[in-house]
Amino acid sequence: MLTLLGPWPDSATGATLRFDTHLDSSLIASPSVPAPRPAPSHETEKILMDSLTSMGKNGAEATLHEIEAFLESHPKFRLAQLIHGDLLLSKGRPITDIGNIEGVSGPEIKEKVQGLREEARRRTGRYLNPPDPDTLPGYLIRPGRERTWFIVVEMGSSRLYLYENKKGRFWLRGDFYASVGKNGFPKQSEGDQKTPIGVYRIVGNIPADDLPDRYGAAAFPVDYPNAWDKRLGRTGHGIWIHGVSSDTYSRPPHSSDGCIAMANEDLLTIKKILAIPGTPVIITEQASWMKPAAINGRRLAFEEQFERWRRDWESRDRTRYARHYSRSFQSRSENRSAWLHQKALVNSGKRYIRIGISDLAILGYPGEPDTVEVVFAQDYRSNNYNSRSKKRQYWRLEKTKPGRERAGRKDENAEGVWRIVYEDAF
Repeated sequence: MLTLLGPWPDSATGATLRFDTHLDSSLIASPSVPAPRPAPSHETEKILMDSLTSMGKNGAEATLHEIEAFLESHPKFRLAQLIHGDLLLSKGRPITDIGNIEGVSGPEIKEKVQGLREEARRRTGRYLNPPDPDTLPGYLIRPGRERTWFIVVEMGSSRLYLYENKKGRFWLRGDFYASVGKNGFPKQSEGDQKTPIGVYRIVGNIPADDLPDRYGAAAFPVDYPNAWDKRLGRTGHGIWIHGVSSDTYSRPPHSSDGCIAMANEDLLTIKKILAIPGTPVIITEQASWMKPAAINGRRLAFEEQFERWRRDWESRDRTRYARHYSRSFQSRSENRSAWLHQKALVNSGKRYIRIGISDLAILGYPGEPDTVEVVFAQDYRSNNYNSRSKKRQYWRLEKTKPGRERAGRKDENAEGVWRIVYEDAF
């Protein structure tokens, strides 16, 4: 009998759980259809996980037949092939781990088996311990009106989540297994084979006909390095969401050169959404899952500070305006001192300034403590100059120094004060 040890959770035998893993393709064609939980468009992962977790009830022989039937329709699913081999071996002797490689030499084979073991851990972990359906990734603070779809990649669990924004509310529309960089994360430099952590946007769509086979059914580049990466001196390029080669179904969790790789059938399920330019892609190690009410409280607290910044800019009071900018502030070309000096010169010729804000979007920035990315349309009006532009800012919650008097300072609280650490127009 096959004994599931090592990578398998204690509850992996005898468990039967519902697992809606994939996007209902009808929702892509008709996104106005109200459905908080769409049925999966296919159940490849669910079928495999159901077979494994029911082994304690059905026995190894029944599971073997189920895996054989599964491989008839998915012959390139390497993890299923490995499990099938283990089940055959278990007829003659106990197997204590996935991928029995006793007597097998060669580091390459051992490395491949270890990658498949880790894939089994990630898939089973998600199957048995899904996120609370009443929570959201805490990065989804305010979607803005321009964007309908949001992607969150949680590298620690090898999952890609797809959320739909419907009138300011988020609905989970897809949940997929995904692989990332061979050397983990976060990306820092060209060629390090790591996946970046941050907030990115899809900027391209490369069809399969224009790609080498290893990139699969399509590729969707993101804008790494973004403005924040460049501020921190990070280098590299060519971070994509793409498929896998035609000789396999999926890849181990850490197997790309830094890109996010999905099974081709999963990629094709959401291809139309990935093809929308500007779709946000939030890449994190481990998402902070929060109740919507808690996220809303965070949003309101930040928006209050953001509104103060807008009013203080209109006031043309340099001191009031300056207090919103961190000592570590840096634009594309100016530090805090140069930025404030230039603003003072401009404001000296103004009798009034009016700042209009629209299409405000706020996303938490993973990998940076208490940092948010803010994007908005700005309508600038004054007595001698008018303009409209798109603005991007990064704000950080800076801790208040111990003993500092906060009386009368509405922009400060027990947690600290939000200040701008980067700003540009695009």
